[in-house]
Amino acid sequence: MKHSAILGFGVYLPKYRIRTSDIARHWQQDADALVASLGVHQKSVAGRDEDTFTMAFEAARLALDMSGVPSSHVSAIFVGSESHPYAVKPTSGMLVAALTLDSLSHAADLEFACKAGTAGLQMVDSFVRSGQVRYGLAIGTDTAQGKPGDALEYTAAAGAAAFVVGPDTHKNALCRIEKTLSFTTDTPDFWRAKGEQYPRHAGRFTGEPGYFEHVRETIRAAQDAWKLDLAEIGHVVFHMPNAKFPMRIAKEFGITKGQMSAGFVVPQIGNTYSACSLIGLVSVLEKVKKGQRILVVSYGSGSGCDAILMTAQKDGKPLPVDVREPTYLDYSQYLEHTGALSV
Repeated sequence: MKHSAILGFGVYLPKYRIRTSDIARHWQQDADALVASLGVHQKSVAGRDEDTFTMAFEAARLALDMSGVPSSHVSAIFVGSESHPYAVKPTSGMLVAALTLDSLSHAADLEFACKAGTAGLQMVDSFVRSGQVRYGLAIGTDTAQGKPGDALEYTAAAGAAAFVVGPDTHKNALCRIEKTLSFTTDTPDFWRAKGEQYPRHAGRFTGEPGYFEHVRETIRAAQDAWKLDLAEIGHVVFHMPNAKFPMRIAKEFGITKGQMSAGFVVPQIGNTYSACSLIGLVSVLEKVKKGQRILVVSYGSGSGCDAILMTAQKDGKPLPVDVREPTYLDYSQYLEHTGALSV
């Protein structure tokens, strides 16, 4: 069977951060207890001149540079996000122009809460496997929003991850995509209606019938369909709405902290929604050893999961060092950056 592979990857995180404790203190909450409960110490915040398009561009540029593939040879692009800058004007189309991709490109904006990015990776994988295209781009990017005072405010973050995908016979193939599967239901744990600025959620209901049930069912399906022994997986990346949810699932399935550590990025950047599990994958791909297998299981509210099984064809390849120093915001500055407070 013909396989696709990741040829290059990139990530972009804004330089701005806000500490979880600073949000908690603003709302007169117990900062130490909240940090301990969520396991998230700080989160990334988009700059005033940044959005999902600009972040996607930066991540994709790095991925193209690493891959060695001329941008004009890329003829498919799928961009997953729940915060596209326009309701009607495709982010993918803007990226075709900005990145100088082939104008005869398959392009689409995707939405499925926090798993829209992995859905894009599945689609590009399918296009390459079928021979419809030789090279494609999959991007997950979000400037996640949480209503001031809501539980989401402590973790909803900003960032992007991008992957150039091509045939696994390419000289720069880094990681072969072996298999994918998805699990989908109608479980309304999180939503944002037309015209609403902030999403709403069902509180504790988002945990057991949402995240946990769907991730469990997806892992079990992968174990059954792929005869998968989790002990043989070198690196596991789950969607990370906070630090506790993925670690609880890992414990249930006997997945060790060692298997989780390389892609466990949420404590320092928060939940970047459509980019979340993909940023975890980028972190793994920088550290992986040739021959190691990687399992990614994303989760998107509404609800569904994507599972992607990969095998590293080369040792990990680190991205260029980001020399920018983090800039920490106080709460009023944070509100300005997120558009909650106009100045």
